[in-house]
Amino acid sequence: MNQKINKTSQNLPFELINPSIPRGRIKFSIFDFDGTISLIREGWQQIMIPMMVEILMQTPRHESREEVSQVVKTFVANTTGKQTIYQMIHLSEEIAKRGGQPKDPLVYKEHYHNLLMERIENRIKGLSDGKIKPGEMVVPGSLQALELLRRDGIKCFLASGTDEKYVFHEAELLGITDYFEGIHGALDDYENFSKRMVIQKIIRENHLSGPELIAFGDGFVEIEDIKAAGGIAIGLATNESERSGIDHWKQNRLIASGADIIMPDFTEFASLWQYLMEKE
Repeated sequence: MNQKINKTSQNLPFELINPSIPRGRIKFSIFDFDGTISLIREGWQQIMIPMMVEILMQTPRHESREEVSQVVKTFVANTTGKQTIYQMIHLSEEIAKRGGQPKDPLVYKEHYHNLLMERIENRIKGLSDGKIKPGEMVVPGSLQALELLRRDGIKCFLASGTDEKYVFHEAELLGITDYFEGIHGALDDYENFSKRMVIQKIIRENHLSGPELIAFGDGFVEIEDIKAAGGIAIGLATNESERSGIDHWKQNRLIASGADIIMPDFTEFASLWQYLMEKE
């Protein structure tokens, strides 16, 4: 990486939203898991959203299916990156608003997880028995990006809204656990975990200033949280089903949440990293 990158955004192989990013200071990084590195759970929205719509359509004062679908899509989008239980708490609130009697949010969470496992069980099994290679179930270029960060001495952490036991297992299947100093996922005691808590803990324990920490994510929550801490936010607008190109819906949501840079995947990560680590 000897050649300097032209600093005009038109010549960069990524979408530079914030050209005033403080550069050359990064020491730590934090990654979201699902949709940012892992594609094991690709399509989870297509499980969660119809499930919630069907439940809300059974309430006494529901709107049209189209209106209910829009409500659900909006709150799922706004909570992507948070623990699943919070999405189910919101579902319970929406049921009550429409005159229904909500069950415990954990009941909805378990129902959702059972439906999701039906979708992804072949992926889990294929990775476990070696019929599916880890490279087929990750965002393109992510393994090479992690290797580059390790080479450059950047300490990496993983934080996911998925239950911690599943994050550990799926990270192990993808062969990425050794890249991370710490792996964090949702806890049964959900009030004692959030990505914001993880970010604040990393900053506090390592005496970091904001631009010394960078976050990579495909959800609204992690982008907002890293920006609130003064860090650098990289949005991954990956078209997960195709493993190629950009998801424009994600792209727009990530820009709205404050992402400094948008990338479709990690295939141009070496160029991004050179740009971010150049001294100003």
